[in-house]
Amino acid sequence: MAGNRSLATITTMFFIFVVALCTLVPLPSHSSTSSLSNHVSNRKFGIANDMFWKDGEPFRIIGGDLHYFRVLPEYWEDRLLRAKALGLNTIQTYVPWNLHEPRQGQLVFEGIADIVSFLELCQKLDFLVMLRAGPYICAEWDLGGFPAWLLAIEPAVRLRSSDPAFLDLVESWWGILLAKATPLLYNNGGPIIMVQIENEFGSYGDDKAYLHHLVGLARGHLGNDIILYTTDGGSRETLEKGTITGDAVYSAVDFTTGEEPWPIFELQKEFNAPGRSPPLSAEFYTGWLTHWGEDNAKTDADFTAAALKKILSMNGSAVLYMAHGGTNFGFYSGANTGANESEYKPDLTSYDYDAPIRESGDVNNAKFRALRKVIKQYAAASLPAIPSDNEKKGFGRIQLERTALLFDIFDSKDQIGIINSEKPISMEAAGQMFGLLLYVSEFINKGNGSVLSIPKVHDRAQVFVSCPSGKNGERPRYIGAIERWSNRPIGLPRAKCASTFRLLILVENMGRVNYGEYMFDRKGILSSVYLDGIPMLKWKMLSVPFHNLNEAQKINPIFQDAYSSFIRMSARKKLKHDLGFISKEPAFYTGGFAVDNMKDTFLSFRGWGKGIAFVNNFNIGRYWPSNGPQCNLYVPAPVLHHGKNVLVVLELESPNPELVVNSVDQTDFTCGPKSSKVHQL
Repeated sequence: MAGNRSLATITTMFFIFVVALCTLVPLPSHSSTSSLSNHVSNRKFGIANDMFWKDGEPFRIIGGDLHYFRVLPEYWEDRLLRAKALGLNTIQTYVPWNLHEPRQGQLVFEGIADIVSFLELCQKLDFLVMLRAGPYICAEWDLGGFPAWLLAIEPAVRLRSSDPAFLDLVESWWGILLAKATPLLYNNGGPIIMVQIENEFGSYGDDKAYLHHLVGLARGHLGNDIILYTTDGGSRETLEKGTITGDAVYSAVDFTTGEEPWPIFELQKEFNAPGRSPPLSAEFYTGWLTHWGEDNAKTDADFTAAALKKILSMNGSAVLYMAHGGTNFGFYSGANTGANESEYKPDLTSYDYDAPIRESGDVNNAKFRALRKVIKQYAAASLPAIPSDNEKKGFGRIQLERTALLFDIFDSKDQIGIINSEKPISMEAAGQMFGLLLYVSEFINKGNGSVLSIPKVHDRAQVFVSCPSGKNGERPRYIGAIERWSNRPIGLPRAKCASTFRLLILVENMGRVNYGEYMFDRKGILSSVYLDGIPMLKWKMLSVPFHNLNEAQKINPIFQDAYSSFIRMSARKKLKHDLGFISKEPAFYTGGFAVDNMKDTFLSFRGWGKGIAFVNNFNIGRYWPSNGPQCNLYVPAPVLHHGKNVLVVLELESPNPELVVNSVDQTDFTCGPKSSKVHQL
């Protein structure tokens, strides 16, 4: 989806179309599965007379975005059945390249990345599918779905362009993806009725050669019968840049919920061949995204339903974005920027989106009821009963113990994984695509204080200083943070050391930009580091290897250290270091909790600072309650085990004074300096 929308000009033509379209006969918007006697050769989905046609009958798309990669596979069917109860007949989903090829040549199509199983399940439940194949998807997803290893290639490839080096990589990826999609096309007996080319390209660039090349690739793999489509904002400028003329590609539109749709649909006709422009809002916004530090975005249920009715009442089609948002598990949440790349706004772990089917699958809410009431009026078949919400359970207080200090783990690490360089290098160049990277150098402080500056750091650097020759080796002392969005030099302490001081800079990747001109978003320290205006040289880079969403759940050596310490501390032994003294030093905190009844839960991090949480070695995402608004992280029941469960937290700042995380039965978006505020759109 796009971060900005242009308002379409409402003309007097609107009234003409109201009169004309009100005379149309309502289109079917739901059909049952073809009987077993039907042959695949009889299946056809196409466009004619400004309508969609399914097996020779007019058809209206009432769809919704539901992303398989934001829902655990064990819950795919549950969420799809809730979409069915909402009245939807079509599921639209993106395909994130980075999920399926996290490292070049390493392909992942299992677990949450098992797209074929998801598409087959859609068909089993009588859904059609609109597949958004990318290669760019936006989606508030890290780097807009591009794999981060693209940023490590030298010379740099130009993303979303006709750069031959980039196109070669896309050809390789699509050769794999589209081969899996071909048997699942509607004309081949599957559920896929349309495949999207790129995504809102008109809001980004004007490289027609790139778009035509993608069409050629798609046709080469998928054939000429499948509908290829683009989606762009409903303005003349974006449609002129983003549509693909001369290649029989259908142009769909999206626009701000509440805008008058029919003047935009009339504009849409200008960018489609005559008779081939069924009115379709490919992203009808049911809510909106929220960044860390913002009020939680909400949209009015009745207003949203009334806007949908304006489309459906005149035989238009719409795809709800989102029908169900889900969760940005792991490190895959994206980010936006403002007027410059320093105006950085990372997305929450939750992708609830204020959608009618909430993050945990709840449908007992005003928006679900309001949208369902409208859809029911235009659905050709009766809607299933509304399912009850899945039960949530709070498992109570989880007492954590500090089990390892991050810098101690580095000290004990095998030196093989350390990268030495004269100057700092990016995370991508170091092979660390997500999470954290530690930069270490040394300097001499004459005791009169110094000023440290990092002109370009993505995204957040925590600065520590230690004197190895001091008492007991001296713990690293926290000096301050240098942040991408408020980059300021910091003063180092006036102190002396018999040896050189050690400078430790822990840099966090908080999510790559997924929209706009600053998408080439490398992470880590991207400039020299200056001490009193002089570049510092001779650096060591140490990776922090955490699991991401699509990585095998083998035992992580860092977790092994933290967990082993947890076992040893069951006898109530404490680390010798005073907690107050090192409260700003990143540390692992580990605790166990018992589960006797497998239900969804939420972990409340109220009172904690900023960090990452893992339940049973599954990365449930980032928390940052001190900035808000999200307080709680969603833990689906399939992550839990009967009996003992283990929570491991890497706290980067200050832990809850009592070292307690509470397992509760509901979500909470009231944390941070703007606590309890809601941004009503």
